[in-house]
Amino acid sequence: MDFFEAQARARKRTSRLVALFSLAVLGTILAGYVAALFFVLHVEDNRRETGDDFGLPPVEARAQRYWRPGLLGPIALGTVVIVGLGSLYKWNQFRGGGAAVAESVGGRRIEPGTVQPRERQLLNVVEEMAIASGVPVPAVYLLDDEAAINAFAAGLTSHDAVVAVTRGTLEKLSRDELQGVVAHEFSHILNGDMRLNVRLSSIIFGILLIGLIGRTILHGIFRSRLRVSGNRKGLGPILGLAAIGLAVMIVGYVGYFFGRLIQSAVSRQREYLADASAVQFTRNPTGLTGALKKIGGYALGSAINSDKGAAIGHFFFAQGFRSAFDGLWATHPPLDERIRAIDPHFDGQHFKPPQMVDVAQESFVSAGLAPGRPPSPPPRFRPAAATTAVANVGTVSPAQLANAQLLLASVPATLREAARTAETAPVLVFGLLLAPAPALRARQREIVATKSGADSRQRLAALEPALLAVRPEHRLPLLHLALPVLRGIPADSLSAFLDTLDELVHADAQVSTYEFALQKLLVHALAIGRTPGAAVVQYHSFHAVADEISVVLSVLARAATSDPDNAQHAFAAGAGQLVSIESRLQYLDESIATLARMDGALDKLAAASFPIKQRTLTAAAHTVGADGQILITEAELLRAIAAALDCPMPALA
Repeated sequence: MDFFEAQARARKRTSRLVALFSLAVLGTILAGYVAALFFVLHVEDNRRETGDDFGLPPVEARAQRYWRPGLLGPIALGTVVIVGLGSLYKWNQFRGGGAAVAESVGGRRIEPGTVQPRERQLLNVVEEMAIASGVPVPAVYLLDDEAAINAFAAGLTSHDAVVAVTRGTLEKLSRDELQGVVAHEFSHILNGDMRLNVRLSSIIFGILLIGLIGRTILHGIFRSRLRVSGNRKGLGPILGLAAIGLAVMIVGYVGYFFGRLIQSAVSRQREYLADASAVQFTRNPTGLTGALKKIGGYALGSAINSDKGAAIGHFFFAQGFRSAFDGLWATHPPLDERIRAIDPHFDGQHFKPPQMVDVAQESFVSAGLAPGRPPSPPPRFRPAAATTAVANVGTVSPAQLANAQLLLASVPATLREAARTAETAPVLVFGLLLAPAPALRARQREIVATKSGADSRQRLAALEPALLAVRPEHRLPLLHLALPVLRGIPADSLSAFLDTLDELVHADAQVSTYEFALQKLLVHALAIGRTPGAAVVQYHSFHAVADEISVVLSVLARAATSDPDNAQHAFAAGAGQLVSIESRLQYLDESIATLARMDGALDKLAAASFPIKQRTLTAAAHTVGADGQILITEAELLRAIAAALDCPMPALA
């Protein structure tokens, strides 16, 4: 799966959907016009019968009789306004990101520091998948009141994404099956399906609003009918208003019917792709098919009880709701078809619940609760070329997943647990910036004590031995593990946290590439996570961002060498990947292409289109790989650049 192609397909799908839903809205307008025209003609014919036809067009003028621009205009405008306002209202509800969606259906966030075994297992699986794919670790929610097997991913970007599962998913699935479900949801994150789902829900609600208005009118008339039952003169206007309400309701629900048809057809195709991607990620088809067979075998299946979840039925892993139009409105393909698409030899037999197993007699690892899942050691990555890493943006391979499991298993348990609690996660990030020099480290401790208090200073002292021994390849993964907790920092405390972070970075009056990478990755992730709807594309031309690309490639070219000739060679290797603007790209002097200027350049490039981001990352990869090796400093900087451009890149092993 190519991340950039997936994003391009998502944009094309969005364009097609806009066209299809525009036709649905147009059909709604025409249906409303026909209903209104029928009512107007009925009134005119009654007036002619009574002789009160002054000002009416002659019956012979058929074109004028059926074509009424003065009637069509207000109906079209009213329909567009209602649909638009309804869609904006629903979109605004989702602007809070994935957390807002999960909480709207009763989701409870699983705290990263939980010790509940099944919740811990779920968090481990999500963390492994996130590290393997390069996606910031999403928050995880549990739908405690849902006993069926289901799950969903929601959000506007990968920075505000959440993964939510039902209680039945935790209780009924094995670790392999849980991994298959989580991989399916990560496919939706990487394929850009989450934002598409939000758009679908918003437009559908806008069309539905017309029907709801008509139903409200009828409901109001029904409640007031007793007050006019003895007054025949007041009955005529009431009946007329009832006819209008009925027409509006019918028109609205007709539009809603066809809108749901479009939504369901799109959703079914996305589920097939997500299933295929999940198998590709894990190379374990029995995990996903096992989960699907259990849905078919358990009485509750994947049914969702909460009515609040109906609006996001197409978000879920499996069909969550039933309706009178199951075949047409089904948001997911039939279970048997999904299973056979993965396992052509499926015999149609679903899961039969087994006897209970006493997991208390198993070890922590064999029960599937440890971060890593041997029995046999996972394959080690050989040092990968940076270009290969960029090619793997937005993908998860079995090798990457095995590497993530090994990486997490080798992180000191003290630091891993510190990343999962609100009290220690900020201190852990401070500790990741501690300098090896004793004098500078002492100054940084004082900064923490002054800015964050004595408690933070004590927690830092407790973590310091493990932090000083932490391996370089563990530093950014630890930051990723802490992100779900850091996103929960209150707005009034966030500024103080970031100020402390900035002082630690500048404690020695200079910024290393690692410090820049950590700070850039963290600040960008927190900013996008808090305002996910703010991310928009502003630049579609390479020429508009040529100067910024020059800055990025120049800084990268000097990241691992002090030899000007080698740096210029590395810059040329990267610039050669951008043929359309190669003549405009200039290798900039160290005094011009600074890390501070690179910070602003990345902010501008973050608003560029995906083709620009893809080619820029490819150029960056060729720059750092020009000398045939990748140093830790280069790898960290490259990952920070990818994160700043909202392109999830796997860790370089």
